[in-house]
Amino acid sequence: MTNENETSNDLKEKRIAILIDGDNAQSALIEQIVVEAGRFGNATIRRIYGDWTSSSMKSWKDTLNSFAFQPFQQFTYSVGKNSTDSAMIIDAMDILHNNLVDGFCLISSDSDYTRLATRIRESGKLVVGIGKQMTPRAFVSACDVFIYTENLVEREREKKKLAARQQTSAKLSETEAKLIDNINQAIEMVGTDDDGWCKLSEVGTALRRIDPGFDPRTYGAKQLATLVRARKAYFDIKKQTGKSIILIRSKEED
Repeated sequence: MTNENETSNDLKEKRIAILIDGDNAQSALIEQIVVEAGRFGNATIRRIYGDWTSSSMKSWKDTLNSFAFQPFQQFTYSVGKNSTDSAMIIDAMDILHNNLVDGFCLISSDSDYTRLATRIRESGKLVVGIGKQMTPRAFVSACDVFIYTENLVEREREKKKLAARQQTSAKLSETEAKLIDNINQAIEMVGTDDDGWCKLSEVGTALRRIDPGFDPRTYGAKQLATLVRARKAYFDIKKQTGKSIILIRSKEED
């Protein structure tokens, strides 16, 4: 059985590199990608590769600053040749050899990354892949975990619907709606037990991964527990039986 402190420490200490093939991924899913990567550790390296002079990369430009991703320019020198793959693979190997992270999250549906994923895994590092269901099986199998973007699209759609219903029914301000959404995202990032509960302390760590500027005092609360208790319509909170650990879960929409 996994020790609770061990789980908490793993969440805090593991470092993840998110490398996105911008020519082969959906910018609309950037928030979900960050949440998925956050399940495995802290995304200390965040890079997007592509030809930024191309109109196809325009949709990524608005997301860079919001999620602290670095753009890496790779010109397309020949028609039919994907220079982005080479640039991303070379950088990944540099990161691997310098031992900068404990795992990689590779965002692409391209089979060209199969050997890279295999090489990273052979080095004892975690490999998480995110791509479409059309992704070749070889790349999927080379990863420790592979997440299909179709599942993220559906979850993003449901998240937006829920946020819209909550904002309309409760007349929430944009700031308040975003806070509730971020807490729900943090709970999802941490992962819950069968009844939906998880540790509030881990949710606090995840919240700062989603928004490094998060501070309960911004919302008039001295502590995260106080902030959550003031939002009983959206979250349950309790102390773990016989312990001082505080638990939280999202309330299901009626």
